[in-house]
Amino acid sequence: MLNGRAALRGLAGFLLALAFWFGFSRPYERAIAAGAQTLINLFESPDVTRLQPGNGEILLDRRDFPPGSARPGLPGPDIHFNFVLLVTLFALDRKPLRGEHVARFLAAAAALFFVHVVALVFQVHSVYVTSLGAWSEANYGPVARNFWAAGFHFYQIAGRFAAPFALWWLFGRREEEEPSERPRRAGKKKRRG
Repeated sequence: MLNGRAALRGLAGFLLALAFWFGFSRPYERAIAAGAQTLINLFESPDVTRLQPGNGEILLDRRDFPPGSARPGLPGPDIHFNFVLLVTLFALDRKPLRGEHVARFLAAAAALFFVHVVALVFQVHSVYVTSLGAWSEANYGPVARNFWAAGFHFYQIAGRFAAPFALWWLFGRREEEEPSERPRRAGKKKRRG
């Protein structure tokens, strides 16, 4: 059960995370775009996908797109806003700034970064399989279309909310300390009836 102090810690964590997210979301989008582009390019031959972050969206470009054609914009906050939820969950701990707890949070945040990179890879491929008309059908079969589109759809509907909870459960949870027995007072003896 959530008590008043935990609720205040959670609110403080939420507000601090929100401020941090607003301040650093653009550099963070550059990092996840670079990671996703690297993963995508590993499996492309030739590597043609380019991801260019800017103004709250990540532009999807391919070197084989015709010049002057529209470049799809992928909304970055949809991918990574759940960082705020992760911080809020970790802030609920009785001692959120304890070294061990901060280390567990950093491990969870690194895992969430990996989740964001993979989610962006799925989003890019989802655009490739569903939004490029005849090119999509010529380059992706029905299994691939369902895999990429369903994977990104799952992240959008459930995964982006479930990921912070799962990471908090894996990294932030700790066994509750058992209450120690109260020491008996030396001067009092039990009365026998």
